[in-house]
Amino acid sequence: MQVVKEILDRIEQDIKNADIGDSFSKKGEILELKDWVAIVVGLDDAMFSEIVEFENGIKGLVLDLSNDSVGILVLGDYSKLRQGDTVRAVGKVLSVGVGEEYLGRVLDGIGMPIDGLADIKPKTFNPVEKIAPGVITRQGVNKPLETGIKAIDTMVPIGRGQRELIIGNRQTGKTTIGTDTILNQKGKDVICIYVSIGQKEGKVRRIVETLKEKDAMKYTIVVSAPANSPSVLQYIAPYVGCALGEFFMAQGKDALIIYDDLSKHAVAYREVSLLLRRPPWREAYPGDVFYLHSRLLERAANLNKDFGWGSLTALPIIETLDSDVSAYIPTNVISITDGQIFLETELFNSGIRPAIDVGLSVSRVWWSAQTKIMKKVAGKLRLELASFRELASFAQFASDLDESTQRKIEKGKRLVEMLKQPNNDPIPFNKQVVLIYAGINDYLNDLPVNKVLEFEKLLYLKLDTVYADLTKKIIDKKTLEEDIEKEMIALIKETREEMKI
Repeated sequence: MQVVKEILDRIEQDIKNADIGDSFSKKGEILELKDWVAIVVGLDDAMFSEIVEFENGIKGLVLDLSNDSVGILVLGDYSKLRQGDTVRAVGKVLSVGVGEEYLGRVLDGIGMPIDGLADIKPKTFNPVEKIAPGVITRQGVNKPLETGIKAIDTMVPIGRGQRELIIGNRQTGKTTIGTDTILNQKGKDVICIYVSIGQKEGKVRRIVETLKEKDAMKYTIVVSAPANSPSVLQYIAPYVGCALGEFFMAQGKDALIIYDDLSKHAVAYREVSLLLRRPPWREAYPGDVFYLHSRLLERAANLNKDFGWGSLTALPIIETLDSDVSAYIPTNVISITDGQIFLETELFNSGIRPAIDVGLSVSRVWWSAQTKIMKKVAGKLRLELASFRELASFAQFASDLDESTQRKIEKGKRLVEMLKQPNNDPIPFNKQVVLIYAGINDYLNDLPVNKVLEFEKLLYLKLDTVYADLTKKIIDKKTLEEDIEKEMIALIKETREEMKI
Protein backbone atom coordinates (compact mmCIF):
# COMPACT_ATOMS: atom_id res chain seq x y z
CA MET A 1 0.00 0.00 0.00
CA GLN A 2 2.91 2.30 0.79
CA VAL A 3 4.32 1.80 -2.73
CA VAL A 4 0.94 2.61 -4.33
CA LYS A 5 0.67 5.75 -2.23
CA GLU A 6 4.14 6.88 -3.31
CA ILE A 7 3.28 6.35 -6.98
CA LEU A 8 0.05 8.33 -6.67
CA ASP A 9 1.84 11.15 -4.84
CA ARG A 10 4.49 11.29 -7.58
CA ILE A 11 1.82 11.43 -10.34
CA GLU A 12 -0.01 14.19 -8.48
CA GLN A 13 3.23 16.15 -8.10
CA ASP A 14 4.03 15.73 -11.81
CA ILE A 15 0.60 17.09 -12.74
CA LYS A 16 1.08 20.12 -10.50
CA ASN A 17 4.49 20.87 -12.00
CA ALA A 18 3.38 20.37 -15.61
CA ASP A 19 2.41 23.35 -17.80
CA ILE A 20 -0.94 22.11 -19.06
CA GLY A 21 -1.27 25.03 -21.49
CA ASP A 22 1.82 23.92 -23.40
CA SER A 23 0.74 20.28 -23.59
CA PHE A 24 -1.99 21.19 -26.06
CA SER A 25 -1.12 22.55 -29.48
CA LYS A 26 -2.43 26.01 -30.32
CA LYS A 27 -1.36 25.51 -33.92
CA GLY A 28 -2.41 23.00 -36.53
CA GLU A 29 -2.12 22.40 -40.24
CA ILE A 30 -4.54 21.91 -43.09
CA LEU A 31 -5.09 18.24 -43.85
CA GLU A 32 -7.77 18.65 -46.52
CA LEU A 33 -9.49 21.45 -48.47
CA LYS A 34 -12.87 21.27 -50.17
CA ASP A 35 -15.31 24.04 -51.17
CA TRP A 36 -14.59 26.66 -48.48
CA VAL A 37 -14.16 24.00 -45.79
CA ALA A 38 -10.77 23.11 -44.29
CA ILE A 39 -10.11 19.95 -42.27
CA VAL A 40 -7.33 20.77 -39.80
CA VAL A 41 -5.30 18.53 -37.49
CA GLY A 42 -3.39 19.66 -34.43
CA LEU A 43 -5.81 22.23 -32.97
CA ASP A 44 -6.52 20.15 -29.89
CA ASP A 45 -7.84 23.05 -27.79
CA ALA A 46 -10.08 24.66 -30.43
CA MET A 47 -13.54 25.79 -29.29
CA PHE A 48 -16.79 25.65 -31.23
CA SER A 49 -17.43 28.96 -33.05
CA GLU A 50 -13.85 30.09 -32.35
CA ILE A 51 -11.99 32.22 -34.88
CA VAL A 52 -8.79 30.77 -36.35
CA GLU A 53 -6.20 32.42 -38.58
CA PHE A 54 -4.41 30.77 -41.47
CA GLU A 55 -0.74 31.60 -42.15
CA ASN A 56 -1.63 34.07 -44.93
CA GLY A 57 -3.97 36.04 -42.64
CA ILE A 58 -7.28 34.54 -43.82
CA LYS A 59 -9.78 33.95 -41.02
CA GLY A 60 -11.83 30.82 -40.39
CA LEU A 61 -14.66 29.67 -38.12
CA VAL A 62 -14.57 26.39 -36.17
CA LEU A 63 -17.82 24.51 -36.81
CA ASP A 64 -16.94 20.85 -36.27
CA LEU A 65 -14.94 19.19 -33.47
CA SER A 66 -13.91 15.59 -34.05
CA ASN A 67 -11.59 13.27 -32.11
CA ASP A 68 -8.68 13.74 -34.48
CA SER A 69 -9.50 16.86 -36.55
CA VAL A 70 -11.34 20.18 -36.63
CA GLY A 71 -13.72 21.34 -39.38
CA ILE A 72 -13.24 25.04 -40.23
CA LEU A 73 -15.32 27.30 -42.48
CA VAL A 74 -13.08 29.61 -44.51
CA LEU A 75 -14.14 33.28 -44.25
CA GLY A 76 -11.74 34.70 -46.83
CA ASP A 77 -10.18 33.94 -50.21
CA TYR A 78 -10.38 30.15 -50.27
CA SER A 79 -8.17 29.90 -53.40
CA LYS A 80 -5.09 31.14 -51.49
CA LEU A 81 -5.07 28.22 -49.06
CA ARG A 82 -2.95 25.11 -49.59
CA GLN A 83 -2.72 21.73 -47.94
CA GLY A 84 -0.14 21.84 -45.15
CA ASP A 85 -0.63 25.56 -44.35
CA THR A 86 -0.45 26.30 -40.63
CA VAL A 87 -3.51 27.40 -38.67
CA ARG A 88 -3.48 29.33 -35.39
CA ALA A 89 -6.31 29.53 -32.86
CA VAL A 90 -7.15 33.13 -31.91
CA GLY A 91 -9.03 32.35 -28.71
CA LYS A 92 -12.07 34.49 -29.57
CA VAL A 93 -15.52 33.64 -30.89
CA LEU A 94 -16.83 35.16 -34.11
CA SER A 95 -18.15 38.69 -33.51
CA VAL A 96 -19.56 41.33 -35.85
CA GLY A 97 -19.58 45.10 -35.65
CA VAL A 98 -22.92 46.57 -34.60
CA GLY A 99 -24.29 50.07 -34.12
CA GLU A 100 -26.25 52.89 -35.70
CA GLU A 101 -23.42 53.51 -38.17
CA TYR A 102 -24.66 50.43 -40.05
CA LEU A 103 -28.08 51.97 -40.82
CA GLY A 104 -28.60 52.54 -44.53
CA ARG A 105 -25.81 50.15 -45.50
CA VAL A 106 -25.63 46.91 -47.50
CA LEU A 107 -23.39 44.23 -45.93
CA ASP A 108 -22.10 40.84 -47.01
CA GLY A 109 -22.62 37.58 -45.11
CA ILE A 110 -20.01 38.41 -42.45
CA GLY A 111 -21.06 42.03 -41.91
CA MET A 112 -18.61 43.83 -44.19
CA PRO A 113 -19.97 46.72 -46.35
CA ILE A 114 -20.37 45.94 -50.06
CA ASP A 115 -22.25 49.07 -51.20
CA GLY A 116 -19.17 51.01 -52.29
CA LEU A 117 -19.60 53.65 -49.57
CA ALA A 118 -17.15 54.56 -46.82
CA ASP A 119 -15.70 51.91 -44.53
CA ILE A 120 -17.48 51.38 -41.23
CA LYS A 121 -15.49 51.65 -37.99
CA PRO A 122 -17.76 50.08 -35.36
CA LYS A 123 -17.42 50.98 -31.70
CA THR A 124 -19.29 47.90 -30.48
CA PHE A 125 -19.10 44.21 -31.38
CA ASN A 126 -21.67 41.48 -30.71
CA PRO A 127 -21.04 37.72 -30.87
CA VAL A 128 -22.67 36.09 -33.90
CA GLU A 129 -23.78 33.09 -31.82
CA LYS A 130 -25.53 34.01 -28.60
CA ILE A 131 -27.88 32.35 -26.12
CA ALA A 132 -31.46 33.57 -26.53
CA PRO A 133 -32.99 35.82 -23.82
CA GLY A 134 -34.38 33.78 -20.93
CA VAL A 135 -37.93 33.71 -19.61
CA ILE A 136 -37.08 36.12 -16.78
CA THR A 137 -36.01 38.82 -19.25
CA ARG A 138 -39.12 38.57 -21.46
CA GLN A 139 -42.68 39.79 -21.31
CA GLY A 140 -45.71 38.82 -23.38
CA VAL A 141 -46.31 40.36 -26.78
CA ASN A 142 -48.46 43.42 -26.10
CA LYS A 143 -47.87 45.89 -28.93
CA PRO A 144 -48.72 45.51 -32.63
CA LEU A 145 -46.15 45.67 -35.38
CA GLU A 146 -48.33 46.95 -38.21
CA THR A 147 -47.38 45.62 -41.65
CA GLY A 148 -49.58 48.00 -43.64
CA ILE A 149 -51.09 44.95 -45.36
CA LYS A 150 -54.84 44.88 -44.78
CA ALA A 151 -55.25 41.09 -44.84
CA ILE A 152 -52.49 40.61 -42.25
CA ASP A 153 -53.22 43.48 -39.84
CA THR A 154 -56.89 42.53 -39.68
CA MET A 155 -56.79 38.70 -39.61
CA VAL A 156 -53.21 37.54 -38.87
CA PRO A 157 -51.78 40.39 -36.74
CA ILE A 158 -48.11 40.47 -35.82
CA GLY A 159 -46.86 41.76 -32.46
CA ARG A 160 -43.49 43.24 -31.56
CA GLY A 161 -41.24 40.44 -30.33
CA GLN A 162 -43.17 37.77 -32.23
CA ARG A 163 -41.85 35.16 -34.72
CA GLU A 164 -44.30 34.88 -37.61
CA LEU A 165 -43.50 32.56 -40.50
CA ILE A 166 -44.24 33.59 -44.11
CA ILE A 167 -44.63 30.41 -46.14
CA GLY A 168 -45.67 29.49 -49.68
CA ASN A 169 -44.54 28.34 -53.10
CA ARG A 170 -42.07 30.35 -55.15
CA GLN A 171 -43.33 33.59 -56.69
CA THR A 172 -46.38 34.00 -54.49
CA GLY A 173 -45.38 37.34 -52.91
CA LYS A 174 -43.47 36.23 -49.80
CA THR A 175 -40.66 38.77 -50.16
CA THR A 176 -43.18 41.52 -50.97
CA ILE A 177 -44.83 41.04 -47.56
CA GLY A 178 -41.44 41.51 -45.92
CA THR A 179 -40.50 44.63 -47.89
CA ASP A 180 -43.96 46.19 -47.47
CA THR A 181 -43.63 45.65 -43.71
CA ILE A 182 -40.30 47.51 -43.79
CA LEU A 183 -41.85 50.38 -45.76
CA ASN A 184 -44.69 50.64 -43.23
CA GLN A 185 -42.25 51.22 -40.34
CA LYS A 186 -41.36 54.68 -41.63
CA GLY A 187 -41.69 57.19 -38.79
CA LYS A 188 -42.45 54.45 -36.20
CA ASP A 189 -38.96 54.19 -34.66
CA VAL A 190 -38.50 50.55 -35.73
CA ILE A 191 -35.07 49.48 -37.02
CA CYS A 192 -35.38 47.00 -39.91
CA ILE A 193 -32.89 44.35 -41.03
CA TYR A 194 -33.40 42.44 -44.27
CA VAL A 195 -31.27 39.29 -44.64
CA SER A 196 -31.12 37.84 -48.14
CA ILE A 197 -29.98 34.20 -48.25
CA GLY A 198 -29.41 32.44 -51.56
CA GLN A 199 -31.37 35.00 -53.60
CA LYS A 200 -30.35 36.40 -56.98
CA GLU A 201 -28.21 39.53 -56.78
CA GLY A 202 -30.59 41.35 -59.14
CA LYS A 203 -33.49 40.75 -56.75
CA VAL A 204 -31.52 42.18 -53.82
CA ARG A 205 -30.57 45.24 -55.88
CA ARG A 206 -34.22 45.87 -56.77
CA ILE A 207 -35.20 45.64 -53.10
CA VAL A 208 -32.47 48.10 -52.09
CA GLU A 209 -33.52 50.51 -54.85
CA THR A 210 -37.16 50.31 -53.72
CA LEU A 211 -36.17 51.03 -50.13
CA LYS A 212 -34.12 54.01 -51.30
CA GLU A 213 -36.95 55.38 -53.44
CA LYS A 214 -39.37 55.14 -50.49
CA ASP A 215 -36.80 56.72 -48.12
CA ALA A 216 -36.71 53.53 -46.02
CA MET A 217 -32.97 52.76 -46.15
CA LYS A 218 -32.23 55.33 -43.44
CA TYR A 219 -33.71 52.94 -40.83
CA THR A 220 -32.80 49.67 -42.63
CA ILE A 221 -29.75 47.39 -42.86
CA VAL A 222 -29.47 44.87 -45.70
CA VAL A 223 -27.34 41.73 -45.24
CA SER A 224 -26.83 39.95 -48.55
CA ALA A 225 -25.47 36.43 -49.09
CA PRO A 226 -26.63 35.83 -52.70
CA ALA A 227 -26.90 32.53 -54.56
CA ASN A 228 -23.44 32.89 -56.08
CA SER A 229 -21.77 33.38 -52.69
CA PRO A 230 -20.18 30.43 -50.83
CA SER A 231 -22.45 28.25 -48.68
CA VAL A 232 -20.34 29.34 -45.70
CA LEU A 233 -21.52 32.96 -46.03
CA GLN A 234 -25.13 31.87 -46.62
CA TYR A 235 -24.92 29.87 -43.40
CA ILE A 236 -23.54 32.74 -41.30
CA ALA A 237 -25.60 35.64 -42.77
CA PRO A 238 -28.80 35.26 -40.67
CA TYR A 239 -26.81 35.08 -37.43
CA VAL A 240 -24.95 38.25 -38.42
CA GLY A 241 -28.28 40.00 -39.08
CA CYS A 242 -29.62 38.75 -35.75
CA ALA A 243 -26.56 40.13 -33.91
CA LEU A 244 -27.27 43.54 -35.46
CA GLY A 245 -30.92 43.36 -34.38
CA GLU A 246 -30.02 42.34 -30.83
CA PHE A 247 -27.87 45.45 -30.46
CA PHE A 248 -30.89 47.71 -31.05
CA MET A 249 -33.10 45.53 -28.84
CA ALA A 250 -30.55 45.88 -26.01
CA GLN A 251 -30.74 49.67 -26.45
CA GLY A 252 -34.47 49.55 -25.66
CA LYS A 253 -35.52 49.99 -29.30
CA ASP A 254 -37.84 47.93 -31.47
CA ALA A 255 -36.22 46.00 -34.33
CA LEU A 256 -37.60 43.87 -37.15
CA ILE A 257 -35.59 41.20 -38.98
CA ILE A 258 -36.64 39.35 -42.13
CA TYR A 259 -34.89 36.11 -43.11
CA ASP A 260 -35.37 35.55 -46.85
CA ASP A 261 -35.31 32.61 -46.88
CA LEU A 262 -34.53 29.90 -44.33
CA SER A 263 -35.17 27.00 -46.72
CA LYS A 264 -32.11 28.11 -48.71
CA HIS A 265 -30.28 28.58 -45.41
CA ALA A 266 -30.97 24.95 -44.55
CA VAL A 267 -29.69 23.85 -47.98
CA ALA A 268 -26.45 25.81 -47.43
CA TYR A 269 -26.03 24.21 -44.00
CA ARG A 270 -26.67 20.77 -45.50
CA GLU A 271 -23.91 21.36 -48.06
CA VAL A 272 -21.46 22.48 -45.37
CA SER A 273 -22.37 19.54 -43.12
CA LEU A 274 -21.87 16.98 -45.87
CA LEU A 275 -18.44 18.49 -46.59
CA LEU A 276 -17.66 18.07 -42.88
CA ARG A 277 -18.65 14.38 -43.24
CA ARG A 278 -21.54 14.66 -40.83
CA PRO A 279 -24.01 11.80 -41.27
CA PRO A 280 -27.09 12.79 -43.31
CA TRP A 281 -30.56 12.30 -41.91
CA ARG A 282 -34.02 12.98 -43.33
CA GLU A 283 -33.83 14.49 -46.86
CA ALA A 284 -30.02 14.43 -46.42
CA TYR A 285 -30.16 17.26 -43.86
CA PRO A 286 -27.98 16.79 -40.76
CA GLY A 287 -29.67 15.76 -37.55
CA ASP A 288 -29.21 19.18 -35.91
CA VAL A 289 -30.96 21.22 -38.63
CA PHE A 290 -33.87 21.89 -36.23
CA TYR A 291 -31.40 23.39 -33.74
CA LEU A 292 -29.96 25.47 -36.59
CA HIS A 293 -33.18 27.49 -36.88
CA SER A 294 -34.45 27.24 -33.31
CA ARG A 295 -31.34 28.89 -31.84
CA LEU A 296 -31.75 31.67 -34.41
CA LEU A 297 -35.48 32.35 -34.06
CA GLU A 298 -35.54 32.01 -30.26
CA ARG A 299 -33.40 35.16 -30.12
CA ALA A 300 -36.46 37.19 -31.13
CA ALA A 301 -38.01 38.56 -27.94
CA ASN A 302 -40.01 41.30 -26.26
CA LEU A 303 -37.94 42.38 -23.25
CA ASN A 304 -39.56 43.53 -20.02
CA LYS A 305 -39.11 46.77 -18.11
CA ASP A 306 -36.02 45.63 -16.20
CA PHE A 307 -34.20 44.96 -19.46
CA GLY A 308 -35.14 48.14 -21.33
CA TRP A 309 -38.45 47.37 -23.12
CA GLY A 310 -36.65 46.53 -26.39
CA SER A 311 -37.94 43.98 -28.88
CA LEU A 312 -36.78 41.97 -31.88
CA THR A 313 -39.49 40.70 -34.23
CA ALA A 314 -38.58 37.92 -36.67
CA LEU A 315 -40.30 37.22 -39.99
CA PRO A 316 -38.66 34.08 -41.40
CA ILE A 317 -39.60 33.05 -44.95
CA ILE A 318 -39.86 29.43 -46.11
CA GLU A 319 -40.39 28.30 -49.70
CA THR A 320 -42.51 25.18 -50.18
CA LEU A 321 -42.71 22.77 -53.10
CA ASP A 322 -46.27 22.20 -54.37
CA SER A 323 -47.68 23.78 -51.18
CA ASP A 324 -46.34 20.87 -49.12
CA VAL A 325 -46.27 22.32 -45.59
CA SER A 326 -45.63 18.83 -44.17
CA ALA A 327 -42.08 18.66 -45.61
CA TYR A 328 -39.16 18.49 -43.18
CA ILE A 329 -37.94 22.10 -43.08
CA PRO A 330 -41.44 23.74 -43.18
CA THR A 331 -42.69 21.60 -40.27
CA ASN A 332 -39.54 22.40 -38.29
CA VAL A 333 -39.93 26.17 -38.65
CA ILE A 334 -43.73 26.07 -38.15
CA SER A 335 -43.15 24.38 -34.77
CA ILE A 336 -40.62 27.06 -33.74
CA THR A 337 -42.65 30.14 -34.71
CA ASP A 338 -45.75 31.77 -33.21
CA GLY A 339 -47.88 31.36 -36.33
CA GLN A 340 -47.70 31.39 -40.10
CA ILE A 341 -48.94 33.41 -43.06
CA PHE A 342 -49.61 30.92 -45.84
CA LEU A 343 -49.59 32.20 -49.42
CA GLU A 344 -51.47 30.11 -51.99
CA THR A 345 -50.46 29.86 -55.65
CA GLU A 346 -54.06 29.45 -56.86
CA LEU A 347 -55.15 32.68 -55.16
CA PHE A 348 -52.11 34.52 -56.51
CA ASN A 349 -52.77 33.37 -60.08
CA SER A 350 -56.43 34.36 -59.82
CA GLY A 351 -55.46 37.97 -59.02
CA ILE A 352 -56.10 37.91 -55.26
CA ARG A 353 -52.97 39.60 -53.93
CA PRO A 354 -51.65 39.30 -51.31
CA ALA A 355 -52.61 35.64 -51.81
CA ILE A 356 -53.15 34.84 -48.13
CA ASP A 357 -55.02 31.62 -47.34
CA VAL A 358 -57.16 32.62 -44.36
CA GLY A 359 -57.83 29.01 -43.40
CA LEU A 360 -54.18 27.99 -43.03
CA SER A 361 -52.83 31.31 -41.72
CA VAL A 362 -52.80 31.96 -37.99
CA SER A 363 -51.22 34.20 -35.36
CA ARG A 364 -50.88 32.61 -31.93
CA VAL A 365 -50.68 35.97 -30.16
CA TRP A 366 -53.71 37.30 -32.05
CA TRP A 367 -55.56 39.60 -29.64
CA SER A 368 -52.35 40.80 -27.99
CA ALA A 369 -51.10 42.11 -31.35
CA GLN A 370 -54.07 44.33 -32.25
CA THR A 371 -55.37 47.68 -31.08
CA LYS A 372 -58.80 47.71 -29.44
CA ILE A 373 -60.42 49.50 -32.36
CA MET A 374 -59.05 46.95 -34.88
CA LYS A 375 -60.25 44.05 -32.72
CA LYS A 376 -63.74 45.53 -32.60
CA VAL A 377 -63.95 46.37 -36.29
CA ALA A 378 -62.24 43.33 -37.85
CA GLY A 379 -63.34 40.66 -35.35
CA LYS A 380 -65.87 39.08 -37.75
CA LEU A 381 -63.85 39.46 -40.96
CA ARG A 382 -62.13 36.09 -40.81
CA LEU A 383 -65.43 34.28 -40.20
CA GLU A 384 -67.15 36.19 -43.02
CA LEU A 385 -64.42 35.23 -45.50
CA ALA A 386 -64.37 31.59 -44.41
CA SER A 387 -68.15 31.43 -44.82
CA PHE A 388 -67.90 33.04 -48.27
CA ARG A 389 -65.25 30.55 -49.47
CA GLU A 390 -67.40 27.62 -48.36
CA LEU A 391 -70.59 29.01 -49.95
CA ALA A 392 -68.77 30.00 -53.16
CA SER A 393 -67.42 26.47 -53.65
CA PHE A 394 -70.89 25.05 -52.95
CA ALA A 395 -72.53 27.53 -55.35
CA GLN A 396 -70.55 26.10 -58.28
CA PHE A 397 -72.72 22.98 -58.15
CA ALA A 398 -76.05 24.59 -57.26
CA SER A 399 -78.36 26.05 -59.89
CA ASP A 400 -80.70 27.75 -57.41
CA LEU A 401 -79.56 29.66 -54.35
CA ASP A 402 -81.77 31.23 -51.71
CA GLU A 403 -81.67 34.99 -51.22
CA SER A 404 -79.70 34.84 -47.94
CA THR A 405 -76.94 32.73 -49.51
CA GLN A 406 -76.73 35.03 -52.51
CA ARG A 407 -76.33 38.05 -50.21
CA LYS A 408 -73.48 36.37 -48.30
CA ILE A 409 -71.70 35.46 -51.54
CA GLU A 410 -72.06 38.98 -52.93
CA LYS A 411 -70.79 40.48 -49.68
CA GLY A 412 -67.85 38.04 -49.67
CA LYS A 413 -66.86 39.09 -53.20
CA ARG A 414 -66.65 42.70 -52.08
CA LEU A 415 -64.68 41.81 -48.94
CA VAL A 416 -62.14 39.91 -51.06
CA GLU A 417 -61.87 42.86 -53.45
CA MET A 418 -61.51 45.23 -50.49
CA LEU A 419 -58.50 43.27 -49.15
CA LYS A 420 -56.58 43.36 -52.45
CA GLN A 421 -53.52 45.55 -52.33
CA PRO A 422 -50.73 46.50 -54.78
CA ASN A 423 -47.03 46.01 -54.01
CA ASN A 424 -45.07 48.63 -52.10
CA ASP A 425 -48.22 50.45 -50.97
CA PRO A 426 -48.73 49.83 -47.23
CA ILE A 427 -51.93 51.25 -45.74
CA PRO A 428 -51.85 52.94 -42.26
CA PHE A 429 -54.00 51.21 -39.67
CA ASN A 430 -56.36 54.20 -39.23
CA LYS A 431 -57.36 53.97 -42.92
CA GLN A 432 -57.71 50.21 -42.65
CA VAL A 433 -60.10 50.60 -39.72
CA VAL A 434 -62.52 52.82 -41.65
CA LEU A 435 -62.44 50.64 -44.78
CA ILE A 436 -62.96 47.38 -42.87
CA TYR A 437 -65.82 48.98 -40.91
CA ALA A 438 -67.51 49.85 -44.19
CA GLY A 439 -67.09 46.31 -45.56
CA ILE A 440 -68.18 44.43 -42.44
CA ASN A 441 -71.24 46.64 -41.87
CA ASP A 442 -72.66 46.13 -45.38
CA TYR A 443 -71.88 49.59 -46.77
CA LEU A 444 -70.26 48.00 -49.84
CA ASN A 445 -72.99 45.45 -50.59
CA ASP A 446 -74.78 47.52 -53.25
CA LEU A 447 -71.52 48.75 -54.77
CA PRO A 448 -70.38 47.05 -58.01
CA VAL A 449 -67.34 44.85 -57.36
CA ASN A 450 -65.25 46.76 -59.91
CA LYS A 451 -65.98 50.03 -58.04
CA VAL A 452 -64.62 48.89 -54.64
CA LEU A 453 -61.10 50.16 -55.41
CA GLU A 454 -62.48 53.55 -56.50
CA PHE A 455 -64.50 53.75 -53.27
CA GLU A 456 -61.37 52.92 -51.24
CA LYS A 457 -59.28 55.65 -52.90
CA LEU A 458 -61.99 58.29 -52.37
CA LEU A 459 -62.40 57.20 -48.74
CA TYR A 460 -58.65 57.60 -48.08
CA LEU A 461 -58.61 60.98 -49.81
CA LYS A 462 -61.34 62.28 -47.52
CA LEU A 463 -59.56 60.89 -44.46
CA ASP A 464 -56.44 62.82 -45.42
CA THR A 465 -58.30 66.09 -46.04
CA VAL A 466 -61.85 66.76 -44.83
CA TYR A 467 -61.76 64.15 -42.05
CA ALA A 468 -58.21 64.72 -40.82
CA ASP A 469 -59.54 65.16 -37.25
CA LEU A 470 -61.07 61.66 -37.40
CA THR A 471 -57.69 60.26 -38.42
CA LYS A 472 -56.06 61.92 -35.39
CA LYS A 473 -58.76 60.57 -33.03
CA ILE A 474 -58.33 56.98 -34.29
CA ILE A 475 -54.54 57.14 -33.96
CA ASP A 476 -54.61 58.74 -30.50
CA LYS A 477 -57.46 56.81 -28.84
CA LYS A 478 -57.24 53.44 -30.65
CA THR A 479 -60.70 52.52 -29.35
CA LEU A 480 -64.09 52.49 -31.07
CA GLU A 481 -65.78 55.25 -29.08
CA GLU A 482 -69.24 56.48 -29.96
CA ASP A 483 -68.12 59.79 -31.46
CA ILE A 484 -65.49 58.06 -33.60
CA GLU A 485 -68.05 55.55 -34.89
CA LYS A 486 -70.49 58.34 -35.78
CA GLU A 487 -67.83 60.22 -37.73
CA MET A 488 -66.82 57.04 -39.54
CA ILE A 489 -70.40 56.39 -40.60
CA ALA A 490 -70.75 59.98 -41.77
CA LEU A 491 -67.55 59.68 -43.80
CA ILE A 492 -68.65 56.40 -45.40
CA LYS A 493 -72.10 57.76 -46.29
CA GLU A 494 -70.60 60.92 -47.75
CA THR A 495 -68.23 58.82 -49.88
CA ARG A 496 -71.17 56.69 -51.08
CA GLU A 497 -73.13 59.78 -52.04
CA GLU A 498 -70.24 61.16 -54.07
CA MET A 499 -70.06 57.84 -55.92
CA LYS A 500 -73.86 58.05 -56.43
CA ILE A 501 -74.60 54.73 -54.78
